[in-house]
Amino acid sequence: MTFLGSLDARDRRLLLWSVGIAVSLSVLLGFFLPSDNNNDNPLPSTYLAGQHGARAAYETLLNAGYPIERWERPLSELAASAVPGMVVIFAAPNLSEVDDVKAVRAIVERGGRVLVTNYSGGYLAPGGAPDVPRQFNFAACQLEPEGLDPLAASGEVWMTPGSSWQLGNPVYRVQYGCAGQPAVVEYDYGRGHVVWWASSTPLENGSLARAANLDLLLNSLGPRAGHRFYWDESLHGDIRSTWSYAAGPSLTLLRIGLPLLGLLIVFSFSRRSGPVRDLPTPARAAPIEFLEALGSLYRNAGANSTAVAVALERFRRHNLRLCGLRPGPIGAEELAAAIRRRFPQADAALEGDLAAVEEAAWSETIEPRAALKLVQALHAHQKKLDAAAQPAAQPDTHIHSQERAS
Repeated sequence: MTFLGSLDARDRRLLLWSVGIAVSLSVLLGFFLPSDNNNDNPLPSTYLAGQHGARAAYETLLNAGYPIERWERPLSELAASAVPGMVVIFAAPNLSEVDDVKAVRAIVERGGRVLVTNYSGGYLAPGGAPDVPRQFNFAACQLEPEGLDPLAASGEVWMTPGSSWQLGNPVYRVQYGCAGQPAVVEYDYGRGHVVWWASSTPLENGSLARAANLDLLLNSLGPRAGHRFYWDESLHGDIRSTWSYAAGPSLTLLRIGLPLLGLLIVFSFSRRSGPVRDLPTPARAAPIEFLEALGSLYRNAGANSTAVAVALERFRRHNLRLCGLRPGPIGAEELAAAIRRRFPQADAALEGDLAAVEEAAWSETIEPRAALKLVQALHAHQKKLDAAAQPAAQPDTHIHSQERAS
């Protein structure tokens, strides 16, 4: 009996070639695909045992009796259960959604404590002011204690800073610095507390045991008693959901087998070189149709606050450039003060409108009509400020000279 005798000889040959190629590719990928758990992976994840991983720090806290666990679900769920005494570690987070920033803000405002690292961590922290360093130095730096709080008394700390912090706000307390730039900053926000590191180096596997890096980590987390600790992995791409429990060899086989089966069907029964006739050219939508489609997307998603936040960010960047300042994450009050210094004749309602827009950007229940009014108010202010920024017309010097001659 011939193998798969019910198939045509050409189909049988094609099937065997496809299976052989699939097996060969699987073997090659298994040998040559780089492993995520090596020293070249810069992600400080608690699952990685490489030089830059954070598995040693996580297991050290577990062995020391800290009630700590990995958080792999959406941050909104953690924020919903936030209570005073909650401590969350965000080591070099990868920001993707505005909801993550709102969730961290809610955790801190309810009395939680967060440890954030790197430039992205500064943006994640509520009230954060990250900045690029004035000079890049990729060598390890022995930090210099500059603060008077217990955190500055951690001892000798080594770090490879990759970012800096914008000073000027008195609530920011610099505890350690490197080459004159902030490297460890802490401050109070609402009922909670924020600690920021310029790099995740002190908690990485290759640096945790160096000098007093572990002491810096423990002092940044605060006392163990009466606190619950979470190490976030959701912003590293490890978000668990209901489908996560179905993961395993069977799901992997389905992901590989179904596309392969589809390819076999296409190659076996679709022998024509192309379609019978050309596909019709899709008609381009008019600009008004595009705007209506975009508006319907915002309406269906209920993203009224997102539209307000986008308008506020555009207004902030444009007017900071008008004022001769570098664009950065400043609040409505500071933005209004900067505009008022540059344009004293600005509308008297500027401060109130900016405060209302900033509050609406963080609100999740704002109505569409209210959001539209706020965006229109920003647009009106922008037109007045642009008009005020235009240079005044120069007087006619020829006429003035004739008047002086007469």
